[in-house]
Amino acid sequence: MRSGLAVAVAALVAVASAQNTCDLVASQTSIESYKRFEIQYTSEQTEYWSTSCGDLKPSCILMPTTAQEVAAIVSILGTNNESFAIKSGGHNPNNYFASIDGGPLISTKKLDQVILDPVAQTVRVGPGNRWDDVSAALDGSGYTAVGGRIGNVGVGGYMLGGGLSFMSTEYGWAANSVLEFELVLANASIVHVTESKYPDLFMALKGGGNNFGIVTSYLLQAYPQGDVWGGNLIFDATPEVTTAILAAVRDFTENYDDEKAGIIVTAERTLATLLDIWVIFLYYNGPEPPADVFDKFFAISKFKLNTCKTQSMNSLLSGNNWAVLKGSVYTIGTETMPLPNEANGAEVMQKIFDHWVNVSDTVKLVPGVVASVAFQPLPKKLAQVAKDKGGDMIDVDADIDRIVLELDYSFWPNGSYTEIDQTMQDTYSGFKTIVEDYQDSGLLPKDVYLPLFQNDCFYPQDYFGRLKPEKLALARRVQAEVDPKGFWKTRTGGFKIPSS
Repeated sequence: MRSGLAVAVAALVAVASAQNTCDLVASQTSIESYKRFEIQYTSEQTEYWSTSCGDLKPSCILMPTTAQEVAAIVSILGTNNESFAIKSGGHNPNNYFASIDGGPLISTKKLDQVILDPVAQTVRVGPGNRWDDVSAALDGSGYTAVGGRIGNVGVGGYMLGGGLSFMSTEYGWAANSVLEFELVLANASIVHVTESKYPDLFMALKGGGNNFGIVTSYLLQAYPQGDVWGGNLIFDATPEVTTAILAAVRDFTENYDDEKAGIIVTAERTLATLLDIWVIFLYYNGPEPPADVFDKFFAISKFKLNTCKTQSMNSLLSGNNWAVLKGSVYTIGTETMPLPNEANGAEVMQKIFDHWVNVSDTVKLVPGVVASVAFQPLPKKLAQVAKDKGGDMIDVDADIDRIVLELDYSFWPNGSYTEIDQTMQDTYSGFKTIVEDYQDSGLLPKDVYLPLFQNDCFYPQDYFGRLKPEKLALARRVQAEVDPKGFWKTRTGGFKIPSS
């Protein structure tokens, strides 16, 4: 017969396994928790960029305020098999990445510290911040951190995906400026991950997503900064303007003479009204750019609107929030292409643009549909700076210039998700085919490394499969060390490391 103690322990285990995480957190901790039909729960579910994420209903929303409280939640999750999600700003529109249906949602919203040390030139940032929170806290301090280009984007997912910034050609990916990750592991222990203490884990966190733990704070390098210059240029997307803009972004990427400059070149189509525009986001780390930095864009004199001015970084990022339009379902996808040379640039860039137009036309009857494509320079200078600052999982070589293509489709009815899902896949897979065809014909360089930018990836895309083999091997090795039971791999969404 089993002893009385053994029976009691077995009974307690049985009770614990029968209770869900929400109940156990409520009964065993003082962590704030929101349940369905509560006002705070409903409010939190509206914080997603994509309404399809908000339509997923977690069993509760947990609001830890410290790393220790996050560890307590992870410890309780270890007693059951519930799927769960971790949410920072809720900007990632992939369903089940930062959202969950039926399991607990861990919101990092109250992990919102922004602590500047001007002597050490560092800033500790909690994952629950958005980038306009960070820039507001640093406003007037004379310092900045490498972060998002639109203020509404959350810190947590952005950092773990690598983070492309207006400042990236000057300082690298956002992840390259991380000095320490405070991390809760699957066994509920809290570790402070630095390059010297845990070099492999430190590397894996710089672009490795949510596969290794929950980051509860980032210690970032802070950089001196005063006023910046930037804003938007908006053009009607006439054929002549499109030709000029595609030529300008190609030329800008190749001749990236000033690392203080940054751009996003975006085409937008409101398909129901046939309204096609170009929106160019401009940035310069200084009160005024030299006259020749953006001259090819300003030479396209038919712009409808010019909002560029000298302002604070916080003003710029908050001003860019107009681009985050809520109330629609969103999907996002990406592809990376080698930059065509000047002789072939017009043909290749126009082919990419025309493919996007043609595929997006197939869903023009979907209610509320808006399609966008962004051309984001990834110049050799950025790759070299990233390597010089210790590298990352993306590990882009400084051998060629590249362009990161970002795709967005937004629409109203969630019932149209399947149709738009296929349209998104048709768009980025078509980009890949175009690139490969031009490589075969000799108009684009062949045998070059073209990783995917995780922050822009659609859920079916093979982010880890597009990394260098040695980086994929490192990710597998680190995962086996810090999460041997596959806690994060089997219980959370996101881009998962494939088995060998």
